[in-house]
Amino acid sequence: MAPLTSIRTSNGKLEIVNQLLLPHVTEFLHIKSIEDAHDAIKSMKIRGAPAIASLASLSLSYHLTEALAASPHPTFLGSPEALKAHVEPILNFLFTARPTAVNLGAATRRLQKTLTSSLAFGGDAQSIAKALITEGQLIADEDVGRNKEMSKWGGEWLLSHVGPKKSADGLNVMTVCNTGSLATSGYGTALGLITYLHETGNLNRAYYTQTAPYHQGSRLTALELQTLEIPSVMLCDTMVGSLFQHHNIHAVAVGADRVARNGDTANKIGTYNAAVLAARHGIPFIVVAPISTIDLDVADGSGIPIEQRPPLEACLIRGALYNAGNTSDEQAVVMITPRGLEGIYNPSFDVTPAELITAIVTEKGVVVRKDGEKAFDLSGIV
Repeated sequence: MAPLTSIRTSNGKLEIVNQLLLPHVTEFLHIKSIEDAHDAIKSMKIRGAPAIASLASLSLSYHLTEALAASPHPTFLGSPEALKAHVEPILNFLFTARPTAVNLGAATRRLQKTLTSSLAFGGDAQSIAKALITEGQLIADEDVGRNKEMSKWGGEWLLSHVGPKKSADGLNVMTVCNTGSLATSGYGTALGLITYLHETGNLNRAYYTQTAPYHQGSRLTALELQTLEIPSVMLCDTMVGSLFQHHNIHAVAVGADRVARNGDTANKIGTYNAAVLAARHGIPFIVVAPISTIDLDVADGSGIPIEQRPPLEACLIRGALYNAGNTSDEQAVVMITPRGLEGIYNPSFDVTPAELITAIVTEKGVVVRKDGEKAFDLSGIV
């Protein structure tokens, strides 16, 4: 069965699947403006560090494409200076949508660099706009290829690390949150590694946490694994320790929203818990993320901004109404806490210290910590 997709571009339309309604309803939203893209990212209609970077880049590309096709052209295409004054606030605005995922910042900086270099080259407004359109599309297009590269790197490293005897019956790999095609432009990062093992006949079973409070695991990863027909087991976030005690888990593979210079990694809330438990049980803990996720400007995890989501989100849950024998996909949002609850802690991410991470996998290869070191040296791959 074909994999799912987070972004669809066809017939001159930029669309995203509304991930808040998955897995029961598949609704594509037409992104008609920069404001639509910002709202989709901020409200988590689209999520996943690579995917939101792709949407931000494509939204600018489509905005400028429409401007070039308009007659007469909008005033910001009247001169390079006017275009610069128009585009720079857009890039700054898109960057504010979600603060933790470094891929979004990397994409906007890359587009800013294209703008700056094109202005220095002396092109006219239309040629500069075309350069930005091309760069925005390239940012999105190159994601799938690098995801497949890192998935292969990670899969092969894990098979070698575990060894042929222990992996003979296939590997059992647990993951957190959703890092597949819905979180990227295609194939995925940590879920891509699991997919690679499945495609090569080296996976026994995938395990995934529900990942409260947004349930990206039980809603999105479950749907992706089901669609790809990959054998899998869901578990509540609080069941990870029990899983490690009673089942043979060969590795934990997670994605990343930002990796600091020393290897400290910000990822979906609950990742740190899983890393601590994996270390206790001697289970390899692997971070799978593109080079663009590594932020050399941040020395360690203490410098990574952690997004705090609205407290109300931790009190609500969305799903299909359930009645035995009824297959209706009618949805409802329900409150699972007392009304007026005070004191709600709801960070979207946590930071896993580098010393708990066994390997960091990128499209350029696998990095492990040197013996006795608590930090990674990532200079060889960045």
